Amino acid sequence: MRNAIIPILLALQALMMPAPAHANDYLQCVPFARELSGIRIYGDAHSWWDQAEGHYPRGTMPAEGAVLSLPSHGSMRLGHVAVVREIVDDRTILISHANWSPINGRRGQIERRVAARDVSENNDWSKVRIWYAPIGKLGTTAFPVNGFIYPAKPERQAGRQWASSSARHSSRRPSRPLFDGKLKTELARSANQEQPPATEARDLIGELLDRVGS
Repeated sequence: MRNAIIPILLALQALMMPAPAHANDYLQCVPFARELSGIRIYGDAHSWWDQAEGHYPRGTMPAEGAVLSLPSHGSMRLGHVAVVREIVDDRTILISHANWSPINGRRGQIERRVAARDVSENNDWSKVRIWYAPIGKLGTTAFPVNGFIYPAKPERQAGRQWASSSARHSSRRPSRPLFDGKLKTELARSANQEQPPATEARDLIGELLDRVGS
């Protein structure tokens, strides 16, 4: 009798114990950046820079709508991606991203139009400090930067035009979901709030050339 009760007690314990938290229980930076920028790259954030090669233009200067790409650094093993929303000056941009600052003790929060500052010696955006909500100012860590991934390829024709908002070849899709299905509505709503009004396609490469001198 005793041997028969033990499996029953173990089964009840399993039902009553809370399930362990997994990475896809909260919104991560990758799906938010992908939804907001239109850049169809999948996989961990640290892989975006290499995956973008041959599919999306890359560079060292920020542009509105571009993705700021950070490699693995210290405890940030998976890297990070954020979307540039505004250029304030040659050293400061505003970004929108997810899963950076814990807010009210919760991970996976969305932060809109927070500051990121170039702290590189040569003003080349090779290192940045990013707004960190728990301290109410820029964080103390200077994170290395891969660069910026721009949303589309220019057409090969006279004048500078954008072909589309997505690459011709999409990077591989993940073999597992990056976030729980219940977050899809929140993701779409949040990204929609960030999207600018529909306008004529912008020439981001042209704008970059105008800024650095062509």
